Amino acid sequence: MIIGLIEHDRGKLNDLSLQMLTLGRRLADQSGVPLHAVLIGEVARPLANGLGAYGVSVAHLALHERLDDYAPEAWAQCVVELMGAVTPEAVLAAGTDRSHEVMAHVAARTDLPLATNCTEVRPGDPYELTRQRWGGSLLEEAQLTGAVKLLTVAPHAIAAEEASAPVALGVKEYSPQLSDSDFRVRVTGRVEAAHNKISLADARVVVGGGRGVGSAEGFKELEELADLLGGAVGCSRVVTSLGWRPHADQVGQTGTRIAPDVYIACGVSGAIQHMVGCKGAKCLVAINKDPEAPMVAEADYAIIGDLHQIVPALCAAIRNAR
Repeated sequence: MIIGLIEHDRGKLNDLSLQMLTLGRRLADQSGVPLHAVLIGEVARPLANGLGAYGVSVAHLALHERLDDYAPEAWAQCVVELMGAVTPEAVLAAGTDRSHEVMAHVAARTDLPLATNCTEVRPGDPYELTRQRWGGSLLEEAQLTGAVKLLTVAPHAIAAEEASAPVALGVKEYSPQLSDSDFRVRVTGRVEAAHNKISLADARVVVGGGRGVGSAEGFKELEELADLLGGAVGCSRVVTSLGWRPHADQVGQTGTRIAPDVYIACGVSGAIQHMVGCKGAKCLVAINKDPEAPMVAEADYAIIGDLHQIVPALCAAIRNAR
């Protein structure tokens, strides 16, 4: 069987797990084995209901009184114990910070190799892989051996697709043996974002700003444009380094990887680390003074000029059109 780790935050599904299940289903079909999933904690139980549509035949639900929130080593132990009980061919997870952390612990506890950010997997012995390296700037052809193959799937490399026919889903509960050491690292508190703020990961439109915005105050124009378009504001790493925006707004290799319908990059040069984070955008619009900027070369549409003139003009045009 192939097992997919379903990532969630207090019962809210991370949609990248559905992309992972899509690749997992293809792999399971090619190998002639069933696709299973593992869910961590009672709070994740409702998520099992929708997994049959993605080809999952069995959802294994790990239940323990302390699994009420995220604890990476505890999650890893849940996966390790399931692996010992059912002996899967492979275990997959989404290529997110959280799932990478869990799968790294799984690899360490089982002494198995882990291949991260895969875009294509061809079953066999060994597995033949294509995966992203150097922040997505190149693709590597690799081989993966091991009694159980451990993989993560690169974000937005594969579109989430339901199976051609839904599968009848069964749920099997199990109780992992967890110790205090498994909870050395755990979530103990949260500072919630403003309720009316659209997250970068979910926004259909993102307006991004780079060094060319000039100051923290300059982002007010970008915020106005994002509000008019029902989107969110992002930024490059240099902007967070300068203290103009918080790290939560950063798009890129060390920030959030986005896949909006439209990404409007204002004064962003287009360093490879930033392009890694926004290459999932369906349409890329660059506003930049420099016609030779890498962002302009990558853009579907480019406006060459002063963003502090262009962005207010765009805002005025949108208001007039409404």
